[in-house]
Amino acid sequence: MSDTTTYPSVDSPIAPSIANGIAEQALPENNWAELSDRLMLTVSGAGTEKFLQGQFSQNVSEVTADKSLHAAACNRKGRAYALVRMVRHDSDILMDFSRELADATEAELRKYLMLFRGTTMVRLDDSKIIGIFGSELAQAVVGEQAALVTDLRQPGDTLATGHGHLILLEPSIEGPARYELWSPNGALPDVLETNNQCSLAAWQAGQIAAGVPWLTSATVGAYVPQMLNWQHLGGVHFKKGCYTGQEIIARMHFLGQLKKSLYRLAVTADAEPAVGDAISNGERSVGEVVNISQTGPQQYHLLAVIRHNASNGPLTLADSGGANLQLCPLTYAVPEREQPQNAADT
Repeated sequence: MSDTTTYPSVDSPIAPSIANGIAEQALPENNWAELSDRLMLTVSGAGTEKFLQGQFSQNVSEVTADKSLHAAACNRKGRAYALVRMVRHDSDILMDFSRELADATEAELRKYLMLFRGTTMVRLDDSKIIGIFGSELAQAVVGEQAALVTDLRQPGDTLATGHGHLILLEPSIEGPARYELWSPNGALPDVLETNNQCSLAAWQAGQIAAGVPWLTSATVGAYVPQMLNWQHLGGVHFKKGCYTGQEIIARMHFLGQLKKSLYRLAVTADAEPAVGDAISNGERSVGEVVNISQTGPQQYHLLAVIRHNASNGPLTLADSGGANLQLCPLTYAVPEREQPQNAADT
């Protein structure tokens, strides 16, 4: 499944597993987490939009001061090597990169950036991204602008604040509203010091509950964005101009060739699951684990890419003693699962 592209080596203290501990359940309200697994970059200069349009699945012109959008950067085979959010910051574009994959991602993008004289991509070493559970804390974070938080109604709606940008995220099946505060200079509101800080594991559990995947060293370059439901999270614009990998991504969409996609599951397992573990239907391998959150002793929630025509059968985690997997609902529809499954996988 993985592309043959060689990515630079990864040297990061952030493990791509569940090493951050057991997530609080139920998801905490009016808590916040520092998202130390991600870092922020800024792209600026005259060629910003043309550069980004040529490398990402999003129409950059639709990223505005009050609307941030997901995007994917893909290789020539249409496989995603970066899943990011784009935020408009004056005339610049901010993006969040996986810290684990940042060096590899930058190296790949700089191959194209060098064609745009006067355009720069800079890692903001002092920047911070804060995850916020609960509207009450979000309102406290923006202070005098608290009344404007209620105007954030759709995922990606963005409010410029004195500390950066407050973004409403995708809802989860259970739990409070979720936001991110992007602070390019790392300055944070004092109110956070008087509110409870939760773990990164809790935040990642919220991402899984919302059906929002992230890439790790085990999955980089492995999936076309649609296999990760990225189009249903607003991360793929099918009517924009060409970009690297676009032909394969568009063909899969317009010809109805998507035969596998992202599912949310729960499992009780004696052995700790790992990213990349095989999911089986009987003796047949039908998918693999993409993200994991431990939610209790021997309790795990997963995101996994699974073949549509196998998802209704009994699913087991082959590498964890054959533990039985339970399908869990997503907050968004995936209509491709209802299409006839005649085309070959891409």
